Amino acid sequence: MSILIKQGTIVTASDLYQGDIYIEGETIKAIGNHLNMSADRIIDAKGMLVMPGGIDPHVHLDMPFMGTFSSDNYETGTRAALFGGTTMVIDFILQKQGNSLQAALQEWKGRSDGQAVGDYSFHMAVTDFNEETKKEIRHFIEEEGIISFKTFMAYKGALMIDDRQMVGLMQEVKKHGGLINVHATNGDFIDYLVAKHKSEGKLSPLYHYLSQPEVTEAEASGRFADMINYTGCQGYIVHLTCEGALNAVRRATLRNQKVFVETCIQYLLLDASLYEKDFEGAKWVMSPPLREKKDQAALWSGIEQGLVQVVATDHCPFMWEQKMMGKDDFSKIPNGHPAVENRMELLFSEGVKKGRISLNKYVEVASTNAAKIFGMFPKKGTIAVGSDADIILIDPNEKHTLSVKTHHMNVDYSAYEGWELTGKIKTVLLRGKVAIENNECKVEKGYGQFVKRSKVDGKI
Repeated sequence: MSILIKQGTIVTASDLYQGDIYIEGETIKAIGNHLNMSADRIIDAKGMLVMPGGIDPHVHLDMPFMGTFSSDNYETGTRAALFGGTTMVIDFILQKQGNSLQAALQEWKGRSDGQAVGDYSFHMAVTDFNEETKKEIRHFIEEEGIISFKTFMAYKGALMIDDRQMVGLMQEVKKHGGLINVHATNGDFIDYLVAKHKSEGKLSPLYHYLSQPEVTEAEASGRFADMINYTGCQGYIVHLTCEGALNAVRRATLRNQKVFVETCIQYLLLDASLYEKDFEGAKWVMSPPLREKKDQAALWSGIEQGLVQVVATDHCPFMWEQKMMGKDDFSKIPNGHPAVENRMELLFSEGVKKGRISLNKYVEVASTNAAKIFGMFPKKGTIAVGSDADIILIDPNEKHTLSVKTHHMNVDYSAYEGWELTGKIKTVLLRGKVAIENNECKVEKGYGQFVKRSKVDGKI
């Protein structure tokens, strides 16, 4: 099938111009002004912004956590993402300690194969690095197309690896052209504070926040930067939340080091005062927790300064009944909040429309940089001849309100209930097929494809 998108304002990370896009099959075949080509369908994009589909490199779908599972699976989660203009997500496989990486991959494939509506890929979370695991790294990068490996500096006894394992993993990943992602918080420090607050009978969601002060993230971010500087491995800090951690990255630039940084939409827009809402604060219990207003200002500045390259979500929703598991103990509240459907519109309304970022920067942090960092560019993340026709049309002036009543995520509350936004995703194309139109999903479960990724060179 062929599609001609006419008279839109085309926006990429570097360009902004009026033009037409001709799509044939799954890819973009021509871009120009007043293209005169016959097509099976013509889409009038006059007055619309035409951009590459969003890429969210940090989601957790159907993820086992604290005896339950996140409530969005590959079908509901990727469909919700499409409604919000995100055409591709990258999920995290979690290795079980004592098991192989390959066993973890097969477990996640059992959940994802044939289920996704939108495109997806995987990061591999290494929770048990040993001589056997070490032998698997090359295969994952060169054969499976999984080039990013996540490590946790917290969650001792479950996900955390120590610095010795971390350095060993970095050296092996570097050897084969991969990348290390890190959850950078000081797990021992946090565990001490959790135990202290619980022993004092301080059990409300507020103490989830108070158990993870800024210093726990700043220290771990600096330590991670030091380790990747020593090993020469490419490094990426996920969900960075605060000024202290950002300053650790800023200090690394003084020795000409590049550390890739992701923040999430909630850390730009929400703050820790939400934890004072008694147990309702559980809606926003996540790790790291929401921070202060000064941290929001630092993160917006970090985006403009090029210190923060990606805005993701860490989408990990749980039903309210699941959150209630921690009603008498904050440490038992499943961590995570729903945002994969809201990210693109929130970032546009609060970022572009309020003058915090440019249209080009919006595309850069919502799509292009993730494609470059994680080995998918220019197949994904841009509008160019030969690229996948993952395209969104945004009405920049349409006002709408976010609500659980209208979202498509499989969760019974909204983290942004009642937020009034300007800018609405109207049409979404995924690999040349209209996926979202007139607030309806036009593609079925199984249309989403697994995307193999290439080795990385650390350039964006």
